[in-house]
Amino acid sequence: MILAILHFGKLVFGRERIRLPPDTKVVFTETALVLPNRVIPYEEVFYRSTDTIVLHARRAELIDRCYWDVDIRLNPTVLQIGTEQLNPEEVSHMEVVANELVLPREAMGFGDVKFMAAIGSFIGWHGVAFVLMFSSLIGAALGVGLVAAGKRAWSSRMPYGPFIAMATAVWIFGGRDWLHMIFGL
Repeated sequence: MILAILHFGKLVFGRERIRLPPDTKVVFTETALVLPNRVIPYEEVFYRSTDTIVLHARRAELIDRCYWDVDIRLNPTVLQIGTEQLNPEEVSHMEVVANELVLPREAMGFGDVKFMAAIGSFIGWHGVAFVLMFSSLIGAALGVGLVAAGKRAWSSRMPYGPFIAMATAVWIFGGRDWLHMIFGL
């Protein structure tokens, strides 16, 4: 169930569209994506081999060649510029002029799935169902509160593991009784 949520979340929320000022220069180095206002290491972008950065470049410059008005797709194994495919490890530097780019992002990490599996082995499927729902409520309440207070943006990341741990503690110390009181089970 949790694995299905992970894949569904990746499908629905798995892209971050970054709009840039017109004709912004974006630099792809060996280790990071350099935007005018921030540097994004590739470790924060590529969690899976299928994660892909997508953009349309007005101009793309490599060390030995230049492209005009071309679509670019970069993942850990392939750099596709138009119809040409290159090995990203052989391209040490690329400068691109673009107006927007689309980055992959995770809705939930696989560590959360493993954590829930471990918890499920101790508290059973009833407990996992409770933990899943209650941890989501805790995380949503805290997330909305932080956004309302101006401490976080809607699209910012928030670790889910602590909420899973809190909900598990609630289940262990009386969650079953709560279920009986609320639903009359």
